[in-house]
Amino acid sequence: MTKYSKKQLKLGMHTYTLHLSGLGESWGFKGQHTYEKKITLMELMDLAVEWGLDGLHITNVDLESRDPKRLAEVKAAAEAHDLYLEYNVSFDAPCDPRVNSSVKEAFLTADAIGADLVKYSLDIERPRPLYGTCFHPDVMRQLSDRYDEFKANIPLMEKLGLKLAIENHCDTYADEVIWLIEQLNHPMIGACLDTINSLVVLEGPEQAVKKLAPYAFCCHFCDNKLVVDANGTHSVGVAIGKGDIDCGKVLQTIRDNSPLDRITFEVEWEMGKDSIEVARKKELQACLDSIDYLKNVLKIGA
Repeated sequence: MTKYSKKQLKLGMHTYTLHLSGLGESWGFKGQHTYEKKITLMELMDLAVEWGLDGLHITNVDLESRDPKRLAEVKAAAEAHDLYLEYNVSFDAPCDPRVNSSVKEAFLTADAIGADLVKYSLDIERPRPLYGTCFHPDVMRQLSDRYDEFKANIPLMEKLGLKLAIENHCDTYADEVIWLIEQLNHPMIGACLDTINSLVVLEGPEQAVKKLAPYAFCCHFCDNKLVVDANGTHSVGVAIGKGDIDCGKVLQTIRDNSPLDRITFEVEWEMGKDSIEVARKKELQACLDSIDYLKNVLKIGA
C-alpha cells in the first residue's frame, strides 16, 4: 500500500462522452466536421449534478465563445453547481480546429472559467510505419517545439496557479510524454493519462498506464472493446466496464502510483450504422451505465 491508496477519488466527465450531441469535439474525420449541438454546457452542468458528478472536463466547443462575459458566466455556473472544471485544448486538432489554442490563451481562458488544470494534446505528426518510431527524429523536433511553447509560458502558469497536463493522445508514446515532462521539470507540469490512446501508436495500454501513472495530474478513464471481423480489427468505444480494459486493475495502478485525486471518464461511442437520433440515445445510455459502474462498482466519486 502506498501513500495514495486510501484517498477518495472524485468523479468527473469528459464532455467528449456526449460528442454526438455536439459536446467536446468532433474527432476522427478526414476533414473538418461538427455535430449539431443538442445539449448546452449549462444544461450539462444541471445533468452533472443530477448524475452525482463532481466535475467536468470541457473544451472550447462547450464554451462556444471566449468572450469575457461568457467565461465569467461559465465560472459562476460551475461554482453554483459545485463542480470543478478542467480545460481541454489542442495545438492543431486535425478535424475540429475549434478546440485549438495557444498556450498563453489556454492559460488565460482556464483562469477565467475557474479551471485549475489545462490539458494539452500535442498533435504530433508521426512518420509511417508507426512500428519502432518512439523518439524518432521527426517526432523529437516537434516535441522540442512544444517544449519551447510550454517553457515560455511557465511564468504565466505560475502566476495563475494552474497545473498543466500533457496527454498521451493518439500521436505519442508514454515515454515521449514523460521525456517532455521531465525536460520541463516543473512541479505543476505532469501527464494526462488516457487509458486506451496508446493502442493507436501500437503501445500496450497496461504498459502506458504503469509508466504515466506517477506523472498523472489528470486521467481520461476509457474502455474500448476490440472487435475482429471480416473488415479487420477495430477498437470500439463502449460504456466503462463493458470493454477489454481491466478497469479495476487500471484503477488500482492509479491508486497505488498516482497523485491523482480525480478520475475523468470518457466514452468514445460511435454512430456505426445507426441514425444520429438512435446513436445519441445509445451514447447517453453508455454515459449513464458508465457512471453507475464507476460509482457503484469501482467506488469512485465524492
